[in-house]
Amino acid sequence: MGLTGGIGSGKTTVANGFSSLGVPVIDADQLARELVEPGQKALAEIISTFGAKAITADGRLDRDYMRQRVFSDPPQKSRLEAILHPKIRQRIRALLSDIRTPYCIVVIPLLLETRQTDLVDRILVIDSPEKEQLIRVAARDGLSDNDTLAIMASQADRNTRLAAADDIIVNDRDITELTGRIQELHKHYMGITHDH
Repeated sequence: MGLTGGIGSGKTTVANGFSSLGVPVIDADQLARELVEPGQKALAEIISTFGAKAITADGRLDRDYMRQRVFSDPPQKSRLEAILHPKIRQRIRALLSDIRTPYCIVVIPLLLETRQTDLVDRILVIDSPEKEQLIRVAARDGLSDNDTLAIMASQADRNTRLAAADDIIVNDRDITELTGRIQELHKHYMGITHDH
């Protein structure tokens, strides 16, 4: 199952909810972080593409520098994605081949934008009102509303995501409601995977 949603929609909370039910979770963002650790091939490629400023004094990827460098520059963003996306995809495929449970959750924030829907059988979209997203991102990342709105504008719009969804969790209530919805979907997924 592919899990996606806009920034601050609650993807991590939902993924953790499935995880607590014993469902394996593969997180593309986590894999991306591992791929740019010191000594990894992707980090060397980023340095050779973007220069020495791409890393901090202690040899780690300078995320703030890279975010500023690629965010407002589509060709640069494409260059970074060309380095990372094939490696993330390859790693997801390898991890999927090891899954022995009836289903797993693959968290890919840019599932639609990066056209990776072929990796999953179903798409679960976490949908959240824009004002909720702004509040969550400000609390989590300290980003201003303008920065968050700019990120949201670079992602698939809500209607596109909802149109692609097989299942939707509207994350606009409390954690009890959310947990109930996750449990419902878990039962549903267990049912449909046993039918195969």
